[in-house]
Amino acid sequence: MAKTKQGKRDVDSYTISGTNKVVRVGDCVLMRPVDSDNQPYVGRVEKMELDGRGSVRCRVRWYYRPEESKGGRRQFHGAKELFLSDHFDMQSANTIEGKCVVHSFKNYTKLDNVGPEDFFCRFEYKAATGAFTPDRVAVYGHHLVFAPSLID
Repeated sequence: MAKTKQGKRDVDSYTISGTNKVVRVGDCVLMRPVDSDNQPYVGRVEKMELDGRGSVRCRVRWYYRPEESKGGRRQFHGAKELFLSDHFDMQSANTIEGKCVVHSFKNYTKLDNVGPEDFFCRFEYKAATGAFTPDRVAVYGHHLVFAPSLID
């Protein structure tokens, strides 16, 4: 294990409490929301470290749901669509509820069965500005091109 600042150590994995599911750096996870009426948050674990008290903390890069973004959910957004954001923060690993998979749109459309843990992502999202990358994609089943940069 590599040492980090202030007595913290990087760790390679974390086992979700009450399960045998192991989370590693790079995995996508479902994080428990503060309000239990809300859907779990979705994030990608970028780093894990053990603090001086023996607690595991994760640096998480958040995915946003369309309704959480500037412009909100639109008709062409898929029910399981997420945007990979530039929003990072540290979270206690004990808020991880489970693992999930965030597919590319192309791979998602090839799935035989879409499970509750399957999502897809076609955009990166800048949380502070509301900007998307890429700034346009083809919208299948419509004769349009979606240009998120044109959203008010």
